[in-house]
Amino acid sequence: MTNGSERLDRIERILEQVAKSQEQLAKSQEQLAKSQEQLARSQEQATKSQEQATKGQEQLTKGQEQLTKGQEQVNKILQEMAARQQYHDEAFERHDAEMKRHDAEMKVIREAIAADAENIRALARIAELHQRRLEDLEGGQAS
Repeated sequence: MTNGSERLDRIERILEQVAKSQEQLAKSQEQLAKSQEQLARSQEQATKSQEQATKGQEQLTKGQEQLTKGQEQVNKILQEMAARQQYHDEAFERHDAEMKRHDAEMKVIREAIAADAENIRALARIAELHQRRLEDLEGGQAS
C-alpha cells in the first residue's frame, strides 16, 4: 500500500501544483485584463492628446498666417512711408535750394537798396547845397 499511498500522495501533489498553477494563471489573467484596460485608457488618452495637439497645431497655423498677413501689411505701410519720406526729403532739398537762391537775391537787393539810399543821401546833400547857393544868390541880389 505504500506504493499506492505514494502514488496517491504524488497525484495529490501534482493536483496541488495544478491548482496553484491555475490560481496563478487566474491571477495572471486578471492582471492581464487590468493591464489591457489600462492600455485601452492610455490609448484613449493618447488619442485625445493627439486630437488636442492637432487642434493646437491648427490654431498655431492660423495664428502664424494672421501674423504673416499683419507683417505683410506692416511692410507695405513701411514701404509707403519710406516713399513718402523720400518725396518729402527731395521736396525739402528743393525748397532749401530755393531759399538759398532767394537769400542770395535778397542780399543783392539789400545791397542795391543800401547803394540807392547812399545815392539818395548824396543827392539830398547836393540839393541842400544848391538850395543854400540859391538862397545866398537871392539874398545877395535883394540887398
